[in-house]
Amino acid sequence: MENFNEDYKRYECAKERVKEIKGFYIHLFTYVCVISFLLFINLKYSEDHLWFYWPMLGWGIGLLFHGLKAFEVSFVSKDWEERKIREYMENEKKNQNKFE
Repeated sequence: MENFNEDYKRYECAKERVKEIKGFYIHLFTYVCVISFLLFINLKYSEDHLWFYWPMLGWGIGLLFHGLKAFEVSFVSKDWEERKIREYMENEKKNQNKFE
């Protein structure tokens, strides 16, 4: 029974991960379509003043962060996170012992 629960938890995590990645690809497709349309409008009606890159840049930054989250890219290693967690737990334990 315990094995079934662990398999189910892994399945749910994998399902959630696939949902996040799918959401990113939908976001990326929408971005490409809308920015292409804005580029077309910009070049057709006001080619002397290029403005399409402002929404492209702003939305692109949001898309970048969405991709980093969806693909679980981190600039901090798991080892560092674990060391910090242990450090904070030890500090908390020391502080607790001071007042006892």
